[in-house]
Amino acid sequence: MKVKPEDSLKIENIVASAKVTDYLDLPALASQIKDAEYNKKRFPGVVIRMQEPKIAALVFGSGKVVLTGAKSIESLSEGLEILGNLLRGLNIDIPQKLTYKIQNIVTSADLGSGINLNKIAVGFNLDRIEYEPEQFPGLVYRLETPKVVVLLFGSGKLIITGGKEPEDARKAVQKIVNDLKNLGLL
Repeated sequence: MKVKPEDSLKIENIVASAKVTDYLDLPALASQIKDAEYNKKRFPGVVIRMQEPKIAALVFGSGKVVLTGAKSIESLSEGLEILGNLLRGLNIDIPQKLTYKIQNIVTSADLGSGINLNKIAVGFNLDRIEYEPEQFPGLVYRLETPKVVVLLFGSGKLIITGGKEPEDARKAVQKIVNDLKNLGLL
């Protein structure tokens, strides 16, 4: 039984931002948190790596945080909660209810068979695609709805990036599958 492309979807990375407070003393923070990384010359924030869930929190002096590496919405929420508790444990005034804004969801999918990128490049809407096989082995397809970028590879593998919610990737894959079927390329 062949897996439907939309059932092969796998979140590879979610990047989200949050505001946890108005100011953080980064050198003090880095010295109080085990394994925190802070090198002002290399990066303007403190990097805190969590193991469970496996997420990195980039913490800035402005009180803004970028969370990256989450593989699900649940692990993203859990990571933000762990960070909030860690900061509260250092007597930093952090709201009990922290919220984040998803900036980007990167998802992979598999069409289940190889595809001819040259034919797709000719068949798809030309002002929406970039295909230069000498530069990059994939075809870049910019969708309007949902507003994502899909990288198509000859193997039939896809990378969907720019999504703001998991459903964006599913809609993008369904659109690609329909477009390819309509062109007789899948």
